[in-house]
Amino acid sequence: MFELSTYDLFVLSAGAMAFGLYLLIKGGDWTVDAAVFVAERTGLSPLFIGATIVSFGTSVPELFTSVNANLSGYPGIALGNVLGSNVANILLVLGATAFVFSLTANPKHLVKDLAMMLLATAILVYGMLSGSFGQVFGLVMFGILAVFVFYQYKTDSLPLDDDEEDDGPGISSMKGAVIILLAGLAALAVGSELLVKGAVQTGTALGVPEAVIGMTVVAFGTSLPELSTCIAAARKQSVGLILGNIIGSNTFNILSIVALTAVIKPLDVDPVLLGMEMWGTVAVAVVFTIWMLTVGKLTRPVGIVMMLGYVAFVAAQYLQPQMVT
Repeated sequence: MFELSTYDLFVLSAGAMAFGLYLLIKGGDWTVDAAVFVAERTGLSPLFIGATIVSFGTSVPELFTSVNANLSGYPGIALGNVLGSNVANILLVLGATAFVFSLTANPKHLVKDLAMMLLATAILVYGMLSGSFGQVFGLVMFGILAVFVFYQYKTDSLPLDDDEEDDGPGISSMKGAVIILLAGLAALAVGSELLVKGAVQTGTALGVPEAVIGMTVVAFGTSLPELSTCIAAARKQSVGLILGNIIGSNTFNILSIVALTAVIKPLDVDPVLLGMEMWGTVAVAVVFTIWMLTVGKLTRPVGIVMMLGYVAFVAAQYLQPQMVT
């Protein structure tokens, strides 16, 4: 039987990952556009759409990727994807956005949402230290999220100014929205399969554990929808949408992606993730929360520091001696 060289295997797997990422990004865009259109037609407020539907929509690539990875027997990618995405969302996405446009927010408007993000992070740590996320625990996590979303809808906890509303996805009919939604879901399914399989083979070719690939390459790719959304919002100077998207996405990543992945199939914790990976994710969330509640502003110099911090975090994944197999 013909066998591929390590180089050939790396090239093919990297190509599969690249195409998978492309499908995830396009599928995420289509899914968000269709969801926003349907929500607007059914009378949901722009606030609710921005703080929940868009946040969940930009997290859909992580959801499909983590569920697919866990079902395929790669829990390290499933959980590493969430941890890495939460770090990337804050350090890379907000850092890059602050480099383009300084972000200033009223800390009082962020207290409840940041507190929920920290609660979700604490739940994540508890589950990881327990060794696995069972189906019942996953249901409880998702139930907490459902209560919070309902609370947001009732209290308008993340106000958006009138000029921060999106111009709309360009969908003109409910039938068109359904078609685009189905196309988006199909692209997400195929893209997640290619990304997971490509990531596993890439890790094998490079001699890197799957959890590290999930924390870095996969997490970076699945965070691209948040990055594109925030950069677009920065051009419109939509601070509320930017911060709402990131804080909401990090909460959704834990209480929906980890939860639903565990409900579908119990999610075991790869020991590789219990060191710097887990505590680094916690540190980023805590420092970001303290900064926003005290300073309340992300300037260009801060954005540069955040992006450099992300580069250092990723580099550390590959420089740790125990990470190399």
